[in-house]
Amino acid sequence: MDDVLANLAYLYGKPTAKAKIKAKPEHFIVTEELGFPLDGVGEHLMVRIRKTGENTSFVANELAKACGVKSKDVSWAGLKDRHAVTEQWLSVHLPKGDTPDFADFLTRYPHIKILETTRHLRKLRPGDLRGNHFQITLTEVSDMTDVEQRLNRIGKQAVPNYFGAQRFGHQGNNVNEARRWGRENVRTRNQNQRSLYLSAARSWIFNQIVSERISKGCFHHLIDGDIVLQGNEQFRVEGEEMLAQWQEHVTQCHADISAALAGDNALPTSHEALALEQRFVDDEPDLMKLIRGNRMKHERRNIALKPRQLDWKLGKNEVILSFALDAGCFATSLIRELIEEVPVKREF
Repeated sequence: MDDVLANLAYLYGKPTAKAKIKAKPEHFIVTEELGFPLDGVGEHLMVRIRKTGENTSFVANELAKACGVKSKDVSWAGLKDRHAVTEQWLSVHLPKGDTPDFADFLTRYPHIKILETTRHLRKLRPGDLRGNHFQITLTEVSDMTDVEQRLNRIGKQAVPNYFGAQRFGHQGNNVNEARRWGRENVRTRNQNQRSLYLSAARSWIFNQIVSERISKGCFHHLIDGDIVLQGNEQFRVEGEEMLAQWQEHVTQCHADISAALAGDNALPTSHEALALEQRFVDDEPDLMKLIRGNRMKHERRNIALKPRQLDWKLGKNEVILSFALDAGCFATSLIRELIEEVPVKREF
């Protein structure tokens, strides 16, 4: 199975246009938005890098060597794609206040640039960012009219907040391994691997729920027993009067419909919403064994992805997109509603 998202519903129907993405690194540019000021002092050296054709983990390991520290002393707020040009912050625990000489590091890795350094009181942790800004170039677009029409609809509405294919590994291997771990009651001290498979398990179930809501015509509309998110609060919506009141909030973008990130506790939805979600939880007993065995707490996630600052430029068979997404959201979920990706042979 090459496309692990192939069976998920499209909100606007399957795109008619085909195009290439990431034909060159500069066709996929990502700039991290931390969303908070850095202290300028502290035990952690903050290094803002621009990298091309390298993944975050590799850069972090090599940066650790350059700084004379262990890999665990280098951390980041978010993993960034290898097949792209990306800017992000890394934190290095150097409590003595010294700044290493990066000359040799930069010479050995010409595709990595250090843009800025400063200090911070705390290390970066996964999720310590507001989001990311993207500039994505679609090339060899076969149907420009369809892409433009879809962009206008997305700008006014949203796209499904699916977890992208990268969450599930090559040909869905992370999900397959998560099922095996649940089935065989695998235990490990490798926290990174455990986190990888748990994330894949919960994300897989979430995607199925969102797809079902699209198929049933209740992506934009509340159903009885739904959980809506408003700021940091959650509300269960039951009964016709309450549904009508909250539907207005959802329509006005003052609240969001959510779906389950499954945990070891019972789903908080009720009535029709509970029946919809429970089906997909029950359909994945091995994934749920893994989730429950690791005592994951149930969480909720918006089903709609609403890009910020969405803009685009149309050229001859080329579209340049610019938009920002909150942390944890996938640009590929927006692209999926625009075009069918044509595979490219990359040399980077």
